Parts: sequence; structure tokens; C-alpha cells
Amino acid sequence: MISRVFSHGMVSVVAIFVLSACGSSDWQVRALPSEVAIGAALDNEPDINLLHAIELQELPLVHIPKAVRPCCAFGNAQKVTIGPVPVPFFRYANTLAVDRVGPHAYEAGTFSYQKDAPNGSRGTENNGQMYTLQGGFIDLAHVRDTADNAIALFYRVYPKLGQLQTIKLPDEIGPRTIELSEFDTKHLTARQRWEVAAAIAVRQAYFMAEAHEVAQWHGYRSWAPWSETVSAYSPEDLYSNMLGAKIALALINNNLAMNKELYNQHMTQWLLATLNWLEPVSIEQTNALFDVIDGHWWDSQQPLPSKFMLLKRHYKLGDKQSPYLVPKALAQSHAKWSEVEALFESAHQAHHLSLSNSTHGIDIDAIAEQKLIVAEKYKDSFKHIPVELWQDGFTQADFYQISLYNQAQDELELRQHQKRDDVDESTIEQESQ
Repeated sequence: MISRVFSHGMVSVVAIFVLSACGSSDWQVRALPSEVAIGAALDNEPDINLLHAIELQELPLVHIPKAVRPCCAFGNAQKVTIGPVPVPFFRYANTLAVDRVGPHAYEAGTFSYQKDAPNGSRGTENNGQMYTLQGGFIDLAHVRDTADNAIALFYRVYPKLGQLQTIKLPDEIGPRTIELSEFDTKHLTARQRWEVAAAIAVRQAYFMAEAHEVAQWHGYRSWAPWSETVSAYSPEDLYSNMLGAKIALALINNNLAMNKELYNQHMTQWLLATLNWLEPVSIEQTNALFDVIDGHWWDSQQPLPSKFMLLKRHYKLGDKQSPYLVPKALAQSHAKWSEVEALFESAHQAHHLSLSNSTHGIDIDAIAEQKLIVAEKYKDSFKHIPVELWQDGFTQADFYQISLYNQAQDELELRQHQKRDDVDESTIEQESQ
């Protein structure tokens, strides 16, 4: 987000990032046939399940992305301040139409430049937010991040499926790991092993997104001068993340992510098709809907990165996610009703998402645990939470409970913030008289 604000004044820095993005190493995974697979291939009536008995070379080039994409703060055309100083004549615009969605780039960061198809043109990801009639507001950076993490995790989980394994994740508010327990895989067919590994990978990738929401609330910053608390528990975040997990699951199970180019091009097409399936509206209508919920879900009078620019937050973490759709009654009462009225001509049902915890008889959460340790510099931010819940580290089983404590703290701080605003307005009114 900040990189966009200062893009015109940092040409040399941008050039460095662009060159590094264009020159980043490719990755590909080689599927080696086992003796079982070869025997099946040469059989007069090949057993399809046995043909899936392949071995993947674990290549370190399929690395876990080290940083998330710059996400888009909820709202539209927000004011921006750097420290106490407002940025004059600037509004942060982050909405886009579905036909402006750019090609996917694995671990793109801010500056990507990829082809959308083998013979297609190059372009940037062009991330932002859009409103869909079935999925509410979608943040494309969150969709893409979780999909990338799922791919990276799959190529660590599958080769050692059923074995003890520790996967180290990039630190946020402290060290993070995924601990995989030993479990019996003898009853699984080759295809079922693949599907179990995929299910573990996408579920853990989604939990990485939940952990990021918690980390942002507790002070994690991608860029030190800029607070990210305004983005913590944003209402569109986790639904967007789960959308990315679901797309990644489809790509893995269709063998469409065996190398970076193959993955990027199919992720591009699946993302676009998914957004269209959710019925996206025009950029003008997305902007109008943000205006409708101004003062209810977000506050355009609060500049970024003020925490209470965001008024509506989503604390209900878990493997079932539902989108927030703008209520018709709220839209009808707004001056922009004529611009969005057509969207409410027929009833649109929210499309709910979920990630299964069980596949082929395997209880995923029983054998895969994501653990976070709180570093010393972040411990003060946990003082409103019982120490036994986090002092020795916590796992995905604790994310929701921690988020409820954060919700209670937010509600307290918001009331105090609103009282200060009321006092300030009263003072201004008295001075004007």
C-alpha cells in the first residue's frame, strides 16, 4: 500500500524491485514414476489409481513466500497520513473492475510482470478490491497470497506424507512452524495420498492467513513506519483467503501447479473465472457501495493508517467463512441508491465457503498443527489476554479465542475513540460560537 503512495518519488527503488522480480529464479517439480506406476502403465488395462503412484522431487526453489502482497485497506479514496503529517491532495483508490485483474505471479510482491496465457500479453497483477453479488467485497491480494502458500506447503507435505516433519514459516510476531505428526498412510491409494497432502496444505495455508490477522492486530508491520492495525480482522480478508485456498486445492488436484509458469497461468484463469462466478459489479458500483457503508463499516473521515478508519471487523475465525453483503435497506437510505438499485432487483444469496478437516479418514487437525511463539517485543500487546493462552506459544486451535479477547479490547478502544471525537466536535462548536 505504501509503495503505491510513494511510487512517483521512488523511481530508483522501483526499478530495483522490478529487475529483481523479473530475474527471480523459476521453479519446477519433477514427477518421477514409481515401479508401481510403470507396471500399471504397461498393463493391458491400467489401474488409474496406480498410475498416480509418483514421487516428487522436493526442490528448495519452491520456497514459501517470505512476505505478503500489499493488501488494500477496506474502503475507497481514503485520506492518508505519514506519522502526524497528512498527505495533501491524495486519496488512496484501491477498487477495480474484473476486466482489469492482471496475470498471477507466484510470490509477486508489489512488482510483477507476467503473461496471462502462453501467447498472452504481459502485465502486472493489479490487485485491489471489488464487490461481488455472492461473495461481497473481495481483496485480490489475500486470494493470491493464500493460494501461493498452499502450493509451497504442498510440495513440502506430499514427499514426506505420514512422517514427522517440521515446516518453518516466516516469522511475524515471532517464530512460526507447522508440526506434522506421524500417521499411517498404508490404506491410502496413490491418488488419495495426493489429495490428503493437498487438503493439509490448503488448510494450513488458510491458518497462516488467520495467524496474519492476529499478528497485524498485535503490532506486526511489513514496513516499520506504517501501522497495520487498520487492516486487522478486516471483514473481507478471511473470505478472500479461503477463496484462494479453494482455488489452490483445485489446481493441485488437477496437476496444474507443477512449475511456476503452469501455476501462474492457470491461477490467472481460475481466479478470473471464480470472480465472474461470484458475479462482480462494475468499479463504479463498487465505489458506490463503499459510499453506502461509509460511517457504518468504515469511516472516510479517518485517514490511513488510523485504526478506526475500519469500523466493522470480522473476528469469527474458523474453517467456515461467509461473506458480508451490503444490506438493501442500508443502500436504499443512501443518496447513491440510484447507482446501485439494479444490483438489488433480484435476491442474491451469500455463497458460503468451508475447508474440510477430514479427508479419506484422516483428521487433519490431529496430525497438522501450526504453532506461533510470541517474541519479547510483542508481549505487551497480549496483556489483555490470559497468559496461559499464549505464554508458551499458541496454535490454530487458539486463534479464535485470542481473537475474541481482541474484539473486546477493540470495542473498548472504539468507545473511547468516539467519546474523544464527540468532545473535540463539541469544543470546535463552542469556539465557533
